[in-house]
Formats: sequence, C-alpha cells, structure tokens
Amino acid sequence: MKKNNHDDFDGFMINVFFDEDGDYLAHLVELPNVSAFGATPSEALSELKTAWELMKECYQADGEPLPQAPSRKGYEGPLNVPIDSQLYHALVDEAAKAGMSLYALVAQKLAKLTPVDDRRARGQ
Repeated sequence: MKKNNHDDFDGFMINVFFDEDGDYLAHLVELPNVSAFGATPSEALSELKTAWELMKECYQADGEPLPQAPSRKGYEGPLNVPIDSQLYHALVDEAAKAGMSLYALVAQKLAKLTPVDDRRARGQ
C-alpha cells in the first residue's frame, strides 16, 4: 500500500506493507532508513510519524538541514540519459548505500556541478 501524506511526513511518499514476520512495516520511500512497525497499518503509520519527528529532531540537533521531499523541490520531471552499464551499476550501488533513489542521487550530483566545474571537467 502506498500513501502520500504531505502533512504528517513533509511531502515524503510512504510505503506500508505486510512483512514476513506478520507485522506491518511503514517507511518513507525516499528515506528508507526512516521506518516503523505496527500490528496494523494505522499503528505502523503512527509509529512512523513518531520516528520521523525524532529523526527531524536529530537533524536539527546536529545542525544539519532537513531532507526535502522530491515532491516539494519543484523539479520539472524525468531526464533520460543513456549511460554505460558500469557507470549505471556504480550509481545504483552508491544510491543504495546512501539510502536514496538513483534519481535523487543523480539530481544531487548534477546540482553540485556548476558551470565552472563543468569547464574544469572538460579540461578548459
């Protein structure tokens, strides 16, 4: 079951499913490390809300900016760029280790690339 509750979860997509241990697991799709269990879907969502609030407190206590949901970033849409398989697999692995989607990782990398960096990358 997928649900998008912008109010409680700051625009992040939520995935709730029944796991093999007989519990419901709820997690933020774009931040899969933020998750919670419950005996019912409602209980899992309630626990997830608590986990998200605690996670936000940790970010604030560490002086880190809160992650922003892709739905609130105002991007235009997909960008399909063919790349070779080795680069693709390296990016997929990096995204998985960072706990983010491939698209979020690529967008983050592109955002860091300034025109000055682009000229330097081309050897100019």
